Amino acid sequence: MLWTIASILLALWVLGLIFDIAGGIIHILLVIGLLMIAYKAIKGRAT
Repeated sequence: MLWTIASILLALWVLGLIFDIAGGIIHILLVIGLLMIAYKAIKGRAT
């Protein structure tokens, strides 16, 4: 599920770079998605 969200955010980010549509919001969402992935990866290794 998390990888699906990250993939969608990455696709939206690329579209935002190409078409300059709501680029700021997409970049913020991408950063949030990457932080969630990093948190899950760190949490998964600790247990």
